[in-house]
Amino acid sequence: MGEFDGLAAVVTGGGSGIGLATARFLAARGAKVACFDLTVDGLDPGLHGVVGDVTDDAAVRAGIESVAERLGGIDIVVNNAGVGAAGTVADNSDADWHRVLDVNVVGMVRVSRAALPYLRASAHAAIVNTCSIAATAGLPNRALYSASKGAVLSLTLAMAADHLREGIRVNCVTPGTADTPWVRRLLSAADDPDAELAALKARQPSGRLVSADEVAAAIGFLASPLASATTGTALDVDGGVHGLRLRPLS
Repeated sequence: MGEFDGLAAVVTGGGSGIGLATARFLAARGAKVACFDLTVDGLDPGLHGVVGDVTDDAAVRAGIESVAERLGGIDIVVNNAGVGAAGTVADNSDADWHRVLDVNVVGMVRVSRAALPYLRASAHAAIVNTCSIAATAGLPNRALYSASKGAVLSLTLAMAADHLREGIRVNCVTPGTADTPWVRRLLSAADDPDAELAALKARQPSGRLVSADEVAAAIGFLASPLASATTGTALDVDGGVHGLRLRPLS
């Protein structure tokens, strides 16, 4: 028996990275899981794939409806779909800003809005949003990305207040730099990938990148009925970035 037995979950961005790791975590503990993503090829047996774009409201509504029909409702929503952006405020165009905010912020709104009728009918309703340490730590060359994740943090708190009395818990995870396909693409584009990787590791007091599985475990905790008293919380999974200030090694 797992703590998610009988519960149905939808994970956006579930085709790879943190999303896929989360889908696997939930499924291994008894949940029925649907992965909503632009591509869902090669999913594990037992994971239900739904192709859709979180920037398309009609596609989101159709996808959420199909998940609810397939899984017999929706109890858990993991809003994980997101895109990255690099640069200062001088480097990204208006089109870049609209695109990233549309995916990272409004995409969460669309998915949550479409799922609310099903969540209201659940005895164990939970929404978990994927945020980032970029929401609270000033990182260089991440102006657009940081702004989007700051909005996710504020959105999480507002949603938690709005839906608490409907029995829906809303939380977020704030990962540090994680070993994901997007980060690997950033590294491959760097002038010196090895040096860039070393710098990313050194930024985190743990001295290493966060794994997708570690973030998935945190998401799983927040989504679990065992965390029924936890709402409006941002759970750091960042190797100590938020709270630790270690002295340099001598």
